[in-house]
Amino acid sequence: MLALLEEHLPGTRVTLWPNPLTREVENLLKTRFPRLEIASTEDAQIEALAQCDFFLHGSATELAGHHAVAMARDAGKPYGFAGVTLKDEEIVEHADLLSGARFIFCRDTNSLVALKRSGITGPTMEFGPDSTFALDLRDEPAADTFLKQHGLREGNYLCVIPRLRTTPYWEVFPESIPINHERERLNQEYADVDHAKFRTAITAWVRQTGMRVCLVPEMTYQVSRLRSLLYDQLPEDVKPHVATSDRFWLPAEAASVYARAAAVLSLELHSPIMAIAAGTPAVHAKQPTDTRKGQMWRDIGLASWLFEIEETNGDEIAERIVKIGTNQKAARKVVGEARSYVRSRMKTMMAATDLQFG
Repeated sequence: MLALLEEHLPGTRVTLWPNPLTREVENLLKTRFPRLEIASTEDAQIEALAQCDFFLHGSATELAGHHAVAMARDAGKPYGFAGVTLKDEEIVEHADLLSGARFIFCRDTNSLVALKRSGITGPTMEFGPDSTFALDLRDEPAADTFLKQHGLREGNYLCVIPRLRTTPYWEVFPESIPINHERERLNQEYADVDHAKFRTAITAWVRQTGMRVCLVPEMTYQVSRLRSLLYDQLPEDVKPHVATSDRFWLPAEAASVYARAAAVLSLELHSPIMAIAAGTPAVHAKQPTDTRKGQMWRDIGLASWLFEIEETNGDEIAERIVKIGTNQKAARKVVGEARSYVRSRMKTMMAATDLQFG
């Protein structure tokens, strides 16, 4: 979103109201956006709110920043939502907040349909892609090291990202979130069922394309599961052609590695978005526990690269990803068309933001 604002609203003073940031992420942001102001403390946020002309809620599943937006509304500041996924119950819960917005851009058309059916009127309501499609962060030296370490050649490998049915936040934030035993049982029930289909695809990729595979995480909890979910049960003739990351990484390094890949296959969604942003073909397998956001793959013309994990089998996923690997020119043409459409919709979203300063 910061990159979009920089491109379409040059000269505008932008203050980021963030979730807690690690020092590494804050340094990454300040390096890429040297003029960016970051309101990390409550006092800084109150001051930024008092000075701002418009409050923009960025892309998210659910209204992650609704408390901050409510503060903006109560302070008499105009506000809008750019690239959000909405649940039915959330639309009801936050109907007043949504009704008071200048615009609401939903990042998937299922959310947009639900929003329009709710009876909410007033805001401009349109499709506006997840702003991650505009990601331009890169760390090429780190990618050089990564490829060398894992024996990967540019344009000659597949990145694969796993995902449990529900994110085990009790592992990500053990000091503050207790274990959810029901969700843990759900994760254990479907972990092998889901990832067996990906193992079939990995096997087909290696045997039919002759290219390598690299198993990588999108979230921290996945690092320790890359081997158990994907690598350990692969056929013995396939394992030597599969590399496994042993650490988490920041978006700049991940984006650089995805940009050099032949393709990305993922149960998570933001890694495929990062890949498409970099011009790399990406297949997404959606789990039923995920939100409506997976619909955006259909919305931007990539329906053939979207699989409902419970409605497909490993052979179907394998056939699609191998086809991408063996005909990369055609696949990248598809990516180019999707990116063009995404850029046109993001331009519209930014134009709506710009109008608020008129």
